[in-house]
Amino acid sequence: EGELVGFIGPNGAGKTTTLKILSGILHPTAGEVKILGFIPWQRNKKYLRQISLVMGNKEQLWWDLPAIDSFLLNKEIYEIPEDLFRQNLEKLSRMLNIGDILDVQVRKLSLGQRMKAELVLALLHSPRILFLDEPTIGLDVVSQKNVREFLREYNRESRTTIILTSHYMDDIKELAQRVVTIDHGQLIYDGGLDDLIKRYVSE
Repeated sequence: EGELVGFIGPNGAGKTTTLKILSGILHPTAGEVKILGFIPWQRNKKYLRQISLVMGNKEQLWWDLPAIDSFLLNKEIYEIPEDLFRQNLEKLSRMLNIGDILDVQVRKLSLGQRMKAELVLALLHSPRILFLDEPTIGLDVVSQKNVREFLREYNRESRTTIILTSHYMDDIKELAQRVVTIDHGQLIYDGGLDDLIKRYVSE
């Protein structure tokens, strides 16, 4: 609990599929998974209230509405108490520096601003586990840095467990204390990044 894990592997390794199984979107063809005592694809409400999934190439914000409207919708979906909603919204908006764009139509935001708003949306209900699939994809260098700094600080403050996939090794190198590597759906490494580099770069 509270770990920030890098989940890496080549294209087609099964990273996104794994995250979809862990978050209950997909049923596995074989095997078992339990998270927080729940089987994800049974989609128990108590489980879904404790997780969140952000996919860098899939937007959850309503395109034609300002971000605050999507936040308010999630408040109702997750039945977030008013005081907690306001507290989390203020904190997350301050940490990501987007307080001035909450009332701007999502389609008018830059890609970096949209990703920050997606992170706010995903964290308003204070999930215990955050699954991140390529959260910095397509972002410029400054936006990537801002997202990484936020994730590092949020993980440290909230102790939310974060599982992160990324093709940008800077994301993994700067954030992950532990790295899990898969290839064709098979686990090939689980440990520290330095040990992974020593093991494979020298070969």
